[in-house]
Amino acid sequence: MPKVSSVIVPYAAYLRVYEPLAAFPEPERTHWARYARRADRPSYQDELRRSLADLLPTPPVAVPVHESSDAFVLDVDSVVCVCPWRTRLRGWQALGDLGDELPAPVLDAVLPPVVRRQAAQDYERWLVRNPDARPWIRTATWQVPINWFVLVSDDEREYGKGSGDAGGDEPVLRYRTPMVQARRRVARGLRALKDAIDEGPLIDGLVDVGRWLEEFHPRSLVELDYGGLVHVLPAEELADDHSAADVAEGIEALRHGDGAAAAEAYARLVERWRSVRDRRSAN
Repeated sequence: MPKVSSVIVPYAAYLRVYEPLAAFPEPERTHWARYARRADRPSYQDELRRSLADLLPTPPVAVPVHESSDAFVLDVDSVVCVCPWRTRLRGWQALGDLGDELPAPVLDAVLPPVVRRQAAQDYERWLVRNPDARPWIRTATWQVPINWFVLVSDDEREYGKGSGDAGGDEPVLRYRTPMVQARRRVARGLRALKDAIDEGPLIDGLVDVGRWLEEFHPRSLVELDYGGLVHVLPAEELADDHSAADVAEGIEALRHGDGAAAAEAYARLVERWRSVRDRRSAN
C-alpha cells in the first residue's frame, strides 16, 4: 500500500474494541470477512498519515467526505475480530473537542471557521439518520486517561517492537483484555470509588467508558494502545511504566479503606503523566 506521508503523527493514545464477525449485520459482515483475508491491510500508522494528508490542501479537509471502509483485524482464539476505523465519525467527534485543545488563533489557522461550521452542519444532518452510531476507537492526546487503565491488568501489558498492524519495528506499549474482564473491572472500580468518594471526574469518566463498552459484543477484545506516545517518552520511562498496576493498587487500597496507600499510588500516576504534559507545554 503506498504511503501518503512518511511523517508519523505522534502524540495520541487509543482505546479500541475488536468485535467478532458475528456482531456485524449483513452485508457488513461479508465485507469484513473478505477484508480480513487481504494481505495489504493498512497499519495503525496509515490512518494517521492519511489524516495528515487531508490537512495539507487549501482549504483543509477537516472530516473525510466518505466513511472509511478500513479496519484493524485480530485473530482472537481463532475468531476473526475487527475494529472498524470509522474515521469520518471520529473526525466529527474530535472536531467538537478542538476548542478545548488549541488556542482560537491556532485553531482558526489550522481549520478556518467556515470549514468547521460546514463540518458541524454535516454531522448534525448525519446524526439524524444515524442516532445510535458509536466509534470502535477512542483517542486521547498527550495522555492515557486514568479511567482507561481500570479496564486492564499489568499482566496483560505488552512492551516491545510491533509487528503486522502495529507497523513493523515501531515500539509498542499496549494492553489487550477480553471484554468480559474489562466490564468486570469497570464495575469493581466504580464500587470502590463510589464507596470512597461522592463524585469526581474519575467516576464520571469510568461511567462513560463503561457505557461505551456495553455497546459491543461480549466476546470482543479491548485494546489500550499508547500509540504515538511511545515516540515522545524515553525508552527507560516506557519500560518502567506500570500505570495499570498503580491504578489497580489504588483501587484495591480504597476497597480496604487504606487512603494513604491509595494516595501514594495516585501520586505515582500524577508524577509520571505530569512529565508527558510538560513535554506538551515545551512544544
